[in-house]
Amino acid sequence: MSLAILCSGQGAQHPAMLDMIADHPAAMKVIKAGETVLGWKLRDMLTQGDHMFRNAIAQPLICITQLALWTVLRQDAPKPVAFCGYSVGELGAYACAGALDAAELARIAAARAVLMDQAAAATNGGMMALQGLRRDEVVRLCAGQRAWIAIAISEDEFVIGGEDAELAKLGKDFSRRGAKLTRLKVGVASHTPLLGDAVPPFRMELIASSLTAPAIPVVAGIDAAWVLRRDTAVEKLALQLDRTIEWAGCMDMLYERGCRVFLELGPGRALARMAQSRFGDVDARAVDDFRSIAGVSSWLTKHASVT
Repeated sequence: MSLAILCSGQGAQHPAMLDMIADHPAAMKVIKAGETVLGWKLRDMLTQGDHMFRNAIAQPLICITQLALWTVLRQDAPKPVAFCGYSVGELGAYACAGALDAAELARIAAARAVLMDQAAAATNGGMMALQGLRRDEVVRLCAGQRAWIAIAISEDEFVIGGEDAELAKLGKDFSRRGAKLTRLKVGVASHTPLLGDAVPPFRMELIASSLTAPAIPVVAGIDAAWVLRRDTAVEKLALQLDRTIEWAGCMDMLYERGCRVFLELGPGRALARMAQSRFGDVDARAVDDFRSIAGVSSWLTKHASVT
């Protein structure tokens, strides 16, 4: 069965997220290249509690870890049909697809975080997960408020981004209608108009970067487009900062293209669970489900065929 690689977003970082690749020279080469650009060590950030959830730390940490993991796994893995990344994971997906090296990935991820923090500085923004309401009702309740659907996960599951005061007020409205809510460990209202000021400078960062066309397709978060060109990648990554991520559409695109095996690089297991929940006939796992790289590789060999 054909393979899709999923790159997670922020929120599920954990102290052990580098342990599985600590003894792999290829992974450590990626990590060291990233650390040279960043000026700090990834593992040090994992020992400082909530520090790993700060935007400026979380984004490069997640992206470099994803590239390091895939650099090891790809040696024995079947060739994926495509990569797909959730929020900042989309940047990591391009690196895994061969469009960015470790050093440039670290630089761009750090720049993305800075630009997002600067754009968000004028507001107290955040995000919350919502489950149990249909999209039209969520849109209606958010209308006129400084809050928006940031990520559409399924027909009744969303991430809402906006100003904290608006989220608190809307949370009461959502709860009264039976929705389940969870505040997320993300300090900015990503993928909403509140991040609009970050789009033009991030586009310029990408244009000036060494980003190349991906060797393997990447599914764009904002519209599930099948991306194989550099100019398209630049535009999709830039617009992603202030536009809704249509994650359900991304999953549907991968399924329509024949993907029946999904591996989430992490951190966390949320994307694998989403894929398994959405489709009844797929095998979906996360790297965090396994105890070793050998275990991940064995599972891939068993469940995914060469395409």
